[in-house]
Amino acid sequence: MERMGEAREALRRYFGYDSFRNGQERLIGAILEGRDALGVMPTGAGKSICYQLPAVLLPGVSLVVSPLISLMKDQVDALTETGIPATYINSSLSAQETNERLRGMLQGRYKLVYIAPERLESERFVSLIRQIRIPLVAVDEAHCVSQWGHDFRPSYMGIVRLLAHIEPRPVMAAFTATATDVVKQDIVQRLRLADPVRVTTGYARDNLALSVVRNADKRDFLARYVRERPGQAGIVYAATRREVESVQQYLKSLGIAAGKYHAGLSEEEREAAQDAFLRDDLQVIVATNAFGMGIDKSNVRFVVHYNMPKNLEAYYQEAGRAGRDGEPGECVLLYSPADTATQKFFIEQSEADEERKRNDYRLLNDMVEYANTSDCLQRSIVRYFGEEGAEPCGRCGNCTDERELKDITEEAKIVFSCVARMRQRFGVTLTAKVLRGANDAKIRQFGFDRLSVYGMMSGRPEKELVQLIHALIADGYLRLTDSQYPVVQLAERVRGVIEGEERVFRRFEPIAAAARRRSGGRYGSGGADSDEPIDSALFERLRELRKSIADREGVPPFVIFHDATLREMCQRMPTTEQAMRSVKGIGDAKFAKYGTSFLALLREFAAGSS
Repeated sequence: MERMGEAREALRRYFGYDSFRNGQERLIGAILEGRDALGVMPTGAGKSICYQLPAVLLPGVSLVVSPLISLMKDQVDALTETGIPATYINSSLSAQETNERLRGMLQGRYKLVYIAPERLESERFVSLIRQIRIPLVAVDEAHCVSQWGHDFRPSYMGIVRLLAHIEPRPVMAAFTATATDVVKQDIVQRLRLADPVRVTTGYARDNLALSVVRNADKRDFLARYVRERPGQAGIVYAATRREVESVQQYLKSLGIAAGKYHAGLSEEEREAAQDAFLRDDLQVIVATNAFGMGIDKSNVRFVVHYNMPKNLEAYYQEAGRAGRDGEPGECVLLYSPADTATQKFFIEQSEADEERKRNDYRLLNDMVEYANTSDCLQRSIVRYFGEEGAEPCGRCGNCTDERELKDITEEAKIVFSCVARMRQRFGVTLTAKVLRGANDAKIRQFGFDRLSVYGMMSGRPEKELVQLIHALIADGYLRLTDSQYPVVQLAERVRGVIEGEERVFRRFEPIAAAARRRSGGRYGSGGADSDEPIDSALFERLRELRKSIADREGVPPFVIFHDATLREMCQRMPTTEQAMRSVKGIGDAKFAKYGTSFLALLREFAAGSS
């Protein structure tokens, strides 16, 4: 209890918060008691504090294993701003800089040192850690240690070998935003966590509005969507380098400040684009999945997936980069069936063994189901991660869908009959062709043109029938096999429909409304706002002050204060030191550095408004 009292005081002093968020207290308490820990907490839930606070209170130097250079720099900048001595050691440093920081570790100048997993293979680094006290090794983005996770990194396997060189054995703490039960168990085993305290705070993000837009004109949608959100930072994810280049050039041609990021660019180009985005010099960055893991920019208001990702874990990690500050964020998936072919190509081109490829196809099928489901999107995701009992979120595109709900039970029965008569051995496209009555050589070869269901839905385009079949898969009536060429099969849920115990429903809308929605009309609100209105002129002036300070100090604006802190300043209008210190996110060090400047602006604004 005494240690938690110290932790609460440190939370206030360094981070400017009076209370812990869900899950933080239990994880911090476990680490301070010497217990290993596994924390699965959504992006923006405050994972970092769970190892940063114990590191401040424990004797010696704590190590943080982190996968990306950009993340280390952002985290170290943020810690330095709060008054916590921290540094990082990675390949971006010169030999002289590395030597200086290694000396600093020996001299006890730091409480936290961020390292890339590859650093663990350095004999010199291993020799150094034998000489210092290391109470805690924290593993960030811990899903990277699992071969069943979406971003397996072999270098993470060196973490366990490191432990053999540290006496006494440090506390091991692993953290990630997303992990299925299989991945969680893999993390525990591969990092050899000893009877860890496990905390999963839930996968639901109450501040995010998820949407899927199917078969849109993607360029038109994106242009309208971004234009309707001036000044809001966003990430647009595309599947290939070529797509990134094309989309970024298109946005630039519209006068939108858009950068690009993919593995084909030089390290200098990638770093420049990332820094410009972090410093709010770019509104939008268009990127492949090479961008973003651990990106600490807190004020991303929207994430648009221009193409469907390879699985739901990757999607939720990437979409979750919106609204890290707890303010409203939007996550839009622009779905096209062609995206499935792209991801299948990536799977086949990989050097993975057959078991891994089969697993990747299964994960891809789950992603396609999400893109076609009529269920609450948030609930679909939390169920995927093993969390049952979730209520509909009320915010996602499906929950707010006002289109007419129609009974399609009879059409569904025809589809089920067709799948059964084709002996559950063929894919979605051929099934749709049979239903449409296509004059296809393969259909004639197998005699499907003689089936009673052949041509029974001839009045509907093949594309529409493919969508219908995918919707029935997403809603659990049909299923796909886990293979490069998945086969459609009947699921158990079909029985209730065939026996007349269950009806099948689907939403439809007039053609004009559908066209308007696909071109971006549904998203014309300019983004969600916080519950309490604020003076937008004051908020902009606070942002400008923050930007000027950030530029002067060479750090991203969110390192100075998060948008949520500026918003609370607008709402509470503090004009005294005591009132300013009570604003969330303003600890002692930050008040000492910036409190006077922001107070002066707030007093001036208050005087001008009176």
